[in-house]
Amino acid sequence: MEAAMGLMRRIPPKHTETALSALLSLMPNNSSDLLAQVDQPLQVLCDVECGKEFILCEYNRDADSYRSPWSNIYHPPLEDGSLPSLRLRELEVEANDIFAIYRDQYYEGGISSVYMWEDDNEGFVACFLIKKDGSKTGQGRRGYLEEGAWDAIHVIEVGPEDENNNYRLTSTVMLTLTTDNESSGTFSLSGSIRRQMNMRLSVADGHLSNMGRMIEEMESKLRNSLDQVYFGKTREMVCTLRPPSEVSQMRMPES
Repeated sequence: MEAAMGLMRRIPPKHTETALSALLSLMPNNSSDLLAQVDQPLQVLCDVECGKEFILCEYNRDADSYRSPWSNIYHPPLEDGSLPSLRLRELEVEANDIFAIYRDQYYEGGISSVYMWEDDNEGFVACFLIKKDGSKTGQGRRGYLEEGAWDAIHVIEVGPEDENNNYRLTSTVMLTLTTDNESSGTFSLSGSIRRQMNMRLSVADGHLSNMGRMIEEMESKLRNSLDQVYFGKTREMVCTLRPPSEVSQMRMPES
């Protein structure tokens, strides 16, 4: 299991599904652990009831059906699918509306979904998802991108109701970039990063305010980490192997 997880950490996100399928066939006894611990690129489905797209993941799945956060209906239909309580459903609806505004402001498009469910510790769990397609056929293409995807998964465990609640956030971001242009050439960069955060916050401001503040702070840290680890190291390697034109034209004084 340890070797399998080490392998999955080194697999590019766009090949995760294929690699996971192969591991499940090799390790059928560990299928539940693999599915629970390995994050896959997010998929999208349209809710025919309201005409809105929503994100598919393990957190809104029951059997082979997925629950829409907009209509609270499973697609394809499932009679005995699990549903959140009335109180949590009201919070889930409000969270989806607020998170859609956050997504538009920070990502200038994309798709977002929020799912909530009760846990066994008298608290609840919330999952915030964002998918931004920046590929050639996507709605948010930028520059020379041939393919590009940003998948963000934020899972927050909220403790039992108290004056100050414990919030535990686990965030995963998967990034894939591919260019194919005469001036830039063919270049591919992909990877994933996961971080955790624990905070104890007052419930006076409301759960959504607390969770939103944590997600905003975590996404800022993740973007900085990606910029330093992936883009920074790549830029360093490229400039080492192929110095910029302005550097190659500079010559040392003859003296």
